Amino acid sequence: MHFANQPLIGSETGTLIVLKHPYPHKVEEPSIYESVRVHTAMQTGRTENDLVPNAPSLGTEEGYLIKQGKIVKNWKTRWFTLHRNELKYFKDQTATEPIRALDLTECSAVQFDYSQERVNCFCLVFPLRTYYLCAKTGIEADEWIKILRWKLSQIRKQVEQRSGPTSQLHP
Repeated sequence: MHFANQPLIGSETGTLIVLKHPYPHKVEEPSIYESVRVHTAMQTGRTENDLVPNAPSLGTEEGYLIKQGKIVKNWKTRWFTLHRNELKYFKDQTATEPIRALDLTECSAVQFDYSQERVNCFCLVFPLRTYYLCAKTGIEADEWIKILRWKLSQIRKQVEQRSGPTSQLHP
């Protein structure tokens, strides 16, 4: 009876899977369940094919963060969305075009940042730039850090799976 709704769960690739069989007990998932959305075809009156292109992937997040500018170093509030392996930020929640889209496959670290005068800050380290962001509360900052770290761990696992076991050269 549980599966009569055709529950769909998202993967990191953005593909949605119809749960036709019981969900396995041991599956690695993000620890922040408020961010995970499971869609059902029955809830929306649509078919599985209608839902797939529009449904968010596993581990999505969105909200306002304060971002430090690159050159002037002023702080501006921006609307951030985390979807698949992309973190986008917009002027505000109503904007349709992002100011920038950050490819998380290029991010090497996400960590709390205590060097700023502001509180609840964290940074994302990329090869050419480190992005400094602040949340309203410590809880919000912690949620962003947890989901971003989870995303980075999933990206690393995907890279390892694609490259296979590394062979060692013996002299």
